[in-house]
Amino acid sequence: MRAASYAFAGLVRGLFFGLLLGFMAVAHAQDKGLLWKLEAPGGKTSYLFGTMHSDDQRVTDLPPAAMQALLDSEVFLMELQPPQDPSVYLMKNGRLDHMLTEKEFVEVIKLADFHSMHTDIATTMKPWLLAVIFDLPKPQSPYTLDAMLMSLAQSRSKPIRALETVEEHFTVLDSFSIEDQLVMLRTVLKRTPAERERNFEELVKTYLSGNLDKIIEVNARQSGQQLPPELWARILQKLLDERNVRMAERIQQQTAERSAFIAVGAAHLAGKGGLLARLRGAGYQVTPVK
Repeated sequence: MRAASYAFAGLVRGLFFGLLLGFMAVAHAQDKGLLWKLEAPGGKTSYLFGTMHSDDQRVTDLPPAAMQALLDSEVFLMELQPPQDPSVYLMKNGRLDHMLTEKEFVEVIKLADFHSMHTDIATTMKPWLLAVIFDLPKPQSPYTLDAMLMSLAQSRSKPIRALETVEEHFTVLDSFSIEDQLVMLRTVLKRTPAERERNFEELVKTYLSGNLDKIIEVNARQSGQQLPPELWARILQKLLDERNVRMAERIQQQTAERSAFIAVGAAHLAGKGGLLARLRGAGYQVTPVK
């Protein structure tokens, strides 16, 4: 059970990494940078930081400007606070050994062991979530960049707020049929360890560059080209378009009267429907912080 508990802790680190930084809208981005200053129409100054949901040390090495922005803010906003009920990770009905071929299920067991996940958990976990986890490197700790930022905010006694409820967050991909989720999982199972490692290295380097154009290009190539076009289009709509509307509205509510440090997946920043454009449209002055 210790391995299982660690695996559940690790889910937060990879919950939407592959999907938030992987399924990017293929829209032209003109902005560059991961840390942005938000000046609200009412005068309050907040900061928006694009994260990568990873515990890789290159990612968790927080830039000094981001550290100072967090310390200067009154409240910490993140996509989702860690779920308290582990059942949200599991299918309500069915088992993967009854849904996959024998060869596919053997690969699931191998990858579950690699990620320190108990076989029983992997067998009943939601396929879309397994796809996310299995596409990541082996976790080194439960502290992704997002978790580290939350811990830092807590150590400074800053209020922690979520931009989405657990139900809202999980409903996004739970709304896809089991058949669609199995397509996502099978796509990952077909990749070799070398391919997964190569893709991750490219993502890390692209993320650290802060080049939103490049992030879009890399992720469209790594993820979009390997899924059926119709499924890809629905994923983009659910994961980015609809969630960006909700998160932009809640950022405005939370920053109207107090300064906030907002940590969200970097994929949410870019494009015509991204948070930067939506906040500018709401009257915010949005500028990059070097």
